[in-house]
Amino acid sequence: MSEAFGEVIEKLRRSTVQIRVQRSGSGSGVIWSQDGRIVTNAHVLGGRGGPVEAQLWDGRRLRATVVSRDLRRDLATLQVEASGLPAATTGDSGALRVAELVIAVGNPLGFIGAASTGVVHQVTAREQQFRGFDNRAWVVSQLRLAPGNSGGPLANARGEVVGINTMIAGGLAFAIPSNSVVQFLRTPANEPGGLGVIVRPIPVGNPARQTALVILEVVAQSPADRASLLQGDLLLGAGGKPFRTVQDLETAIQAARGGILELQFRRGASGNVRTVAAQLAPAAAKAA
Repeated sequence: MSEAFGEVIEKLRRSTVQIRVQRSGSGSGVIWSQDGRIVTNAHVLGGRGGPVEAQLWDGRRLRATVVSRDLRRDLATLQVEASGLPAATTGDSGALRVAELVIAVGNPLGFIGAASTGVVHQVTAREQQFRGFDNRAWVVSQLRLAPGNSGGPLANARGEVVGINTMIAGGLAFAIPSNSVVQFLRTPANEPGGLGVIVRPIPVGNPARQTALVILEVVAQSPADRASLLQGDLLLGAGGKPFRTVQDLETAIQAARGGILELQFRRGASGNVRTVAAQLAPAAAKAA
């Protein structure tokens, strides 16, 4: 039994790549097809551009081209010039059950092909919310992840990829369900849209009664960039209304009058709340 499980993990390791982006650090990715298509998180690619490289399990380093990225779903696809690659087997995230065993593989803290196991805590649907998080679908697991795991596979005990590991919050691991990834691949989005940021919700206050959105990445030449927002800034609200979920930011973008979005935020260790006005492009006021 242990040998079979070891084979499952080894297959996952061979289907996982390390993504390196100049000036933006590194993360993980999943080989989705034998012809070199790779899926990862959009935030792994950073917001400033630069060469992207994918390192395979056998040590080969290949130049990767960004095919599509969607900041709202935090997904991106890359293409490398190679064939016969060990593609992952995709599973049905909708079939996951609470307490089911799951496996995460990635490159946390520079450890190549590291694996960890845990159990499914909850599988949320789009119409549900989880502790103040937005209404996207998530696979939430009790699983140990670290920086560098982002973009890597979350798999069931059979080694089928059921999610893309994205973040840790409240001691739990959040992954984008594989069914959402399949939908993204069918209708990829190339426009960053909206404010031009990738954010992560975190609780603030004591006790935590509000949700702040910490900026992970700012897209170059986006409304957020032009408004001088920076990576690490905490978005607290818009138009004087505090944020409760990521969805509140999208709602504020859609409701922005004249394409001008007034945001309240904090920077660094300062407790001062600042206000900035971001000029949104009319066609970009549909997604955060």
